[in-house]
Amino acid sequence: MSHSQQPAPPMFSQVDVTAGSTPRPQIHSDMEQAELLREVLAAQDRTNEILEELVGVMAHTQKQRAQELHQWRNANPALSESCREAAESLSRVQLDYLERITDEINDSAEDMVEGEFLMNEFVDRFGPRLAHLNGVIQVLAQLSSTPSPTSQQA
Repeated sequence: MSHSQQPAPPMFSQVDVTAGSTPRPQIHSDMEQAELLREVLAAQDRTNEILEELVGVMAHTQKQRAQELHQWRNANPALSESCREAAESLSRVQLDYLERITDEINDSAEDMVEGEFLMNEFVDRFGPRLAHLNGVIQVLAQLSSTPSPTSQQA
């Protein structure tokens, strides 16, 4: 018994995505494009307005924060000075710590590339401590007073 194979219907068909067979008048197309451009321009104008408002709010918030810090520094001059000295001291500690980290990286870089365990161990050992140290230094620096001209000369 012989079966003749009939060709299977194509799995994919072509879809015509070109303009329809009845071309629209050019005038309507130009009017539609102009209307779309007006809508795009209106949307862009609204986006610009929102961005201007956002910048205004952010600038106001930043100015208010700077005023609050200035008032705090004036109300707590001794503590502000202590924060400055502590930030400077911690910055020196941070430099030493970064030196140890870079030495560790340079000594074991190839091993870290080849082994995920060593990379994870490195990040676990140094990452959190460095992140916390940076955060503390940043807070102390924000609360600190600016060095007086006499302390800079000493």
